[in-house]
Amino acid sequence: APRRPQRNPPRGRGGPVLLVRSLRAAPGLDQRGLRSIGAEGQVSLAYWDEWAAPPADAAEAALRGWMADSGIFAAVVASGSRLSGDVVIEAELVRLEAVPTQGVARAALSVLALSDAARDLVGQARILAQVLAEGSAPLAGDSPAAMAAAMEAALGEALASLERSLRPTLASSRRR
Repeated sequence: APRRPQRNPPRGRGGPVLLVRSLRAAPGLDQRGLRSIGAEGQVSLAYWDEWAAPPADAAEAALRGWMADSGIFAAVVASGSRLSGDVVIEAELVRLEAVPTQGVARAALSVLALSDAARDLVGQARILAQVLAEGSAPLAGDSPAAMAAAMEAALGEALASLERSLRPTLASSRRR
């Protein structure tokens, strides 16, 4: 799973707690086979070259690790935790593919960030941001190992894009 390059210290006790709900997989991304896009746009799934975990599960773990390392949050927890989050992220993995004809791998997450701490009178959480976080990385070859490495790097770029989008949004929401 991609890791954030440099760890920032957590905010400490005063920072928000992030709850990452179970990440959904877009159609076709719920299978473990490496996904590639051919010259004419056809999708190929290599059933014999698999991810160690379903892509959405691995992306969720990477998302939690990335946000924990960002220093934005005092803590990052997963669904099922007894700790409630001040900020909740609901996300879907919408792209994780290699495009050998273009020499690139692409990843994308559709993310909704909610402020759970700011519930209104009818119990609705306030929407902080809706983001399509995308990333791409060069493909070093067309072997399964090269495609997997490039897709992992593309996911890292998508997570960096998400962090860049959320940082100012969360800073402005804390001032309200």
